[in-house]
Amino acid sequence: MKAQLFATMQYLLPKHGLSRLMHALTRVRWPWLKSLSIDVFLRNFKVDMHEAAEPDPYAYESFNAFFTRTLKPSARPIAADADAFVSPVDGTLSQIGIIDDHSMLQAKGHQYSLFTLLAGNEELAQRYRGGSYACIYLAPFNYHRIHMPLTGILTTTIYVPGDLFSVNLATAQHVPNLFARNERVICDFDSSQTRFAMAFIGALFVGSIETVWAGEINPIPRHKTIVQLDKGRGLQLNKGVEAGRFNMGSTVIVLVECDRMEWNNSLQSGSAVKLGQRLGTLKTS
Repeated sequence: MKAQLFATMQYLLPKHGLSRLMHALTRVRWPWLKSLSIDVFLRNFKVDMHEAAEPDPYAYESFNAFFTRTLKPSARPIAADADAFVSPVDGTLSQIGIIDDHSMLQAKGHQYSLFTLLAGNEELAQRYRGGSYACIYLAPFNYHRIHMPLTGILTTTIYVPGDLFSVNLATAQHVPNLFARNERVICDFDSSQTRFAMAFIGALFVGSIETVWAGEINPIPRHKTIVQLDKGRGLQLNKGVEAGRFNMGSTVIVLVECDRMEWNNSLQSGSAVKLGQRLGTLKTS
C-alpha cells in the first residue's frame, strides 16, 4: 500500500521543477551548505569512501562533485577476457534476460516496449528485437559513473524528452511503461563482436545526464523534442573506460543483439553487481 501511494503521489508532483531545483542545490559551493548536504547524505546512506580517489567527503567542491566522485584505479577490476560483457555500473539488477519479441519485463505484471524505449527508432528496434537486455538500478549510495561494458564505436546518441518518475522498485511495480516514459539518453555502439546499446534513464531529482563526448545532454530548460546528436559519432571507447554519469541516481538498460549473449546464470532480479563484473559471455560467430 505504501509503495502504491508513493507511486500515485508522483503523478501530482512537479517532477521537472523539483529536478531543476536539485540541479541547482547540488552545485552550490557555499561550504556550510555543501558540508551539511554531504553530512545528511552520509547519515542516511552507507557510502564506502575508502574506494574513492578522494576519501575525504568534505574535500569536494560541491555535493554533485561528491556524488559523482571517481574511484581509485584498483577499486573496480574489469574482466579482461575478450568475450566478457561487463557491468557498466555498480547497482542492483532489476531484470535480466531475453527480449520477448519487442517486450521486456519491468516488474511483475508490467512489461514495456523495446520500440517505445528506443523512441520509435525502427532501425534500432529491429536490431535488438529478440536480443538480450539487463536493467540495472543505481541506489543513492552507489558509484554513479557509467563505463563501457565492451569496447565499441559510438554510432549514435539520442536524447528523448520525457517524464521524471522515480525508478526504484516501488515505482517500477506501479507505474506502467516507466522506463519508456521517462527522459532518457540512448547510446548505440558497434564492436567487432556485436552491436550493443545503453539507455541512461532519467528519474526524479536527476539533475542531468552527461556523456564524456557531449557533456551535459539534458540541459535546463529541457529540449522539447527528440534530438539526435552528431557529436562523438565514430569515437571508439575501450571496455571499462568512463562513458558518462548520472548527476543524481537512476537506471541503465543495456541491449545486445539477438543470439549474441549468454548471461551469467547465477544472476537474477535483485542481484547486486559491480562495475567491471562479468554479466555474460559473448558467443563466437
